[in-house]
Amino acid sequence: MAIMVYNTMTKRKEEFVPREPGKVSIYVCGVTPYNYAHIGNARPPVVWDCIRRFLRYRGYEVILVQNFTDVDDKIIQHGHLTGEDPLALAARFAQIYLEDMAALGVEPATYYPKVSGHIPEIITMVQGLIEKGYAYQLDGDVYFSVDAFPEYGKLSARPLDEMLVGARVEADERKRNPMDFALWKAAKEGEPAWDSPWGPGRPGWHIECSAMSLKYLGSGFDFHGGGTDLVFPHHENEIAQAEAYCGTKPFVRYWLHTAFITMRGDKMSKSLGNVVTIREACARFSPKVIRFWLLGTHYRNPLSYGEEELTAAANGLSRLETARENWRHLLSTPVQSGEDEASPAVAGLVAQVRERFIAAMEDDFNTAFALGILYELVREVNKWAFSEDFVLTASCQKVLKEALSLLEELGGVLGIWFAEEPAATGLSDEEINALVEQRQKARQNRDFKTADQIRDTLKAAGIVVEDTPHGVRWRRV
Repeated sequence: MAIMVYNTMTKRKEEFVPREPGKVSIYVCGVTPYNYAHIGNARPPVVWDCIRRFLRYRGYEVILVQNFTDVDDKIIQHGHLTGEDPLALAARFAQIYLEDMAALGVEPATYYPKVSGHIPEIITMVQGLIEKGYAYQLDGDVYFSVDAFPEYGKLSARPLDEMLVGARVEADERKRNPMDFALWKAAKEGEPAWDSPWGPGRPGWHIECSAMSLKYLGSGFDFHGGGTDLVFPHHENEIAQAEAYCGTKPFVRYWLHTAFITMRGDKMSKSLGNVVTIREACARFSPKVIRFWLLGTHYRNPLSYGEEELTAAANGLSRLETARENWRHLLSTPVQSGEDEASPAVAGLVAQVRERFIAAMEDDFNTAFALGILYELVREVNKWAFSEDFVLTASCQKVLKEALSLLEELGGVLGIWFAEEPAATGLSDEEINALVEQRQKARQNRDFKTADQIRDTLKAAGIVVEDTPHGVRWRRV
């Protein structure tokens, strides 16, 4: 089957055809690192990490570029407030962001370009736009002229006059059109600045992503991602300046945008003051649970953050993790002699799971449907393998091994099995095993009070004990 993706440019699902056979090029807009990243900032990188894993699973070679906007008004303002050099502040929070991403199981991007490291490329692009008649100078500032690019607005699909209403535009009466946007800003006292043909200054917001994506991926690359809030003006401006500069189109083949994360119905944003940082969320819930929650809703649908939603995600992940451990345990027991055949229904489901999972992911990377297929696999195999009359014959062992292999393989595509630091329980595996054994002996002696006390002790230490038809299991949470 073909991979179908919803393209924001065309407002419909389209078959994905890469620019270069067997290779996929991706650019994802990163963060402006002036503070701790909030949980809303985590959605695009986790989604794209999952997309990247799936594309590799399907045999593609993937290059993923994610930038850091380390030259920005907010960074400068926070630097002035704290007395820290703006570039040093940005570098510090960029490193913190990378640590947060690692905690969520996000594999490092192929490249993490920063604005401050690509000033020559940006200056070259601005010069080219001036020479081609798409930009003009004003006392050390350089603006892009939207009137010179007739297709301006094609991504957001709104007429120019409608865009101006409520738009985030830079007020400057000198501009030829209120919608014209800054490519280069003249230096101001106390701000980072670089020499340029127009005098000392720094890049505008939008030019950075065009210059850096063109450097690492070239024109016409496959995917450009970001939140829906970037459709206009950021991505609209990227298209205009990149296609004007290159003289070719499309700048990007497929535009994919992730929906907002909300809290009590409002979009989560620093400006509204309703943010929960990634670190705060991970202190309350396991990073695995955070990732699982982010993937439990299709990326184009809004996602609500709250205690109830995260608890449900924790329970959902626990179902898969428990099944994985229980199946491993059952497969470690001796095979029984006998002629019992595996359930035809379960064997048939196992045979279909991979194909159905792939189909879900090929339908615009529908992680929610893909997880639903794993839930179905767990439910049906558990009903069969943990029934009272189940016997682990060679035939049943074969099917159970296939089910376990599939669960681990497909869960790996979603990135839900990544390793975390063990919980600080103060108990080693040997100590836990000894307590579990003491509990079993207490139960055998019908000393249920002692057995319950041991279970509570383990639970307080972050250890869950599970009594299954095939023995006692424990796991860290």
